[in-house]
Amino acid sequence: MLDNLSDKLQGILKRLRGQGKLTEKNIGEALKEVRIALLEADVNYKVVKGFIERISSKAVGEEVLKSLTPGQQVIKIVHQELIDLMGGHQSKIQMPPNPPLVIMMVGLQGSGKTTTAGKLASMFKKDGRRPMLVAADVQRPAARDQLKVLADSLGVDCFLDHSADRAERVCRDAFKIAEKNGMNPVIIDTAGRLHVDKELMDELVQIKKKILPHEVILVADAMTGQDAVTMAQEFDQKVGIDSIILTKMDGDARGGAALSIREVTGKPVKFIGTGEKLDLLEPFFPDRMASRILGMGDLLSLIEKAQNAYTQEEAIELEKKLQKDSYTLEDFRQQLRQVKSMGPLEQLIKMIPGASKMGLQTLDMDESNFVRLEAIIDSMTPQERRNYQIINASRKKRIALGSGTNVQDVSRLLNQFHLMKKNIKRIKKMGFGMGGGGFGMGIRRFKRR
Repeated sequence: MLDNLSDKLQGILKRLRGQGKLTEKNIGEALKEVRIALLEADVNYKVVKGFIERISSKAVGEEVLKSLTPGQQVIKIVHQELIDLMGGHQSKIQMPPNPPLVIMMVGLQGSGKTTTAGKLASMFKKDGRRPMLVAADVQRPAARDQLKVLADSLGVDCFLDHSADRAERVCRDAFKIAEKNGMNPVIIDTAGRLHVDKELMDELVQIKKKILPHEVILVADAMTGQDAVTMAQEFDQKVGIDSIILTKMDGDARGGAALSIREVTGKPVKFIGTGEKLDLLEPFFPDRMASRILGMGDLLSLIEKAQNAYTQEEAIELEKKLQKDSYTLEDFRQQLRQVKSMGPLEQLIKMIPGASKMGLQTLDMDESNFVRLEAIIDSMTPQERRNYQIINASRKKRIALGSGTNVQDVSRLLNQFHLMKKNIKRIKKMGFGMGGGGFGMGIRRFKRR
């Protein structure tokens, strides 16, 4: 979402870093450009003003201007100020001493609230808990049915009562069942409403008074920019919110809400939605987001995604195969599937430190290419997948016909696979064993920390 802002900030800071000597004048000129870039990204103007003033006061100090690398010092200051702007550190949902945890979801209609409730339930289920979704939208029967469909697809419990005409009654009944059956947490999906609709806002106040939720989470559409910030203020003043989830962070809008909303409301962003799939909800780390914006990558998030895709045993087995040169097309196909499960490829590329410098962000990340490669490998016999060198011209024709591709596509895959195996051998000959720097080993080290 913040691609345009990221590109502009990286360009400005790159020019600043290239200056042999920094003065108050050229720092001031650079910060004017930063101010414009932030305003164009729809960051709240008061937030921008304070942000620029803080950087300016630190960047023109004698310690920075006379340092050996003043440009890098300024980048360090900008990085830290971005982190502070977004909250400084990760904010988590705390489990109460007496379960169940009760989470009340609020927000505008169309902000992605119901889907986000499902994503939260999925996340808690993966952590070994037994969540219950509660359909508290008594205004629209279709909304209750949507939540039930989501719950069924996730294999979690859902409480709904089509005969109920008051949301607080639904919540109260659901809480009793959850408490009796050991369900935790209880995630209440309330009706979407406009913050100017007094009657519906009063309903939220009544629900909150009756059930005393541990966490009131506002779900806000990041693509609405400053409107999301204004809406968050209204919900906080009228209902009282504890935290925020920003949805549609994978969109192509300006996205300044991510930089403004904590500063303006004082409420932490705890998660961001990065896609429609139910596993695309990420914890919000201000330091990691700041690093992504400045092109420094986000290796920790990338490793965490890999950790979810690979088991430790799979990582060890892969490492052994690479060491013994027994890596086959069957292994390659399995890795393709695991990489696809980690999320959209464009997002994964952005997490690699220095991806823009290496030109990786300009690569064709069309996921249909993965589908094509997998179809080609699926059309091979087990013997061909284990020993690709036996694939001759006639076999290529059969594989192409079976996968709906052409012979050139099959040849291209085989050539790329052959080149990859040659590169692995070259790395081993240079003395860089896969155990020292392999991705699998990296995952295992991360798990031990």
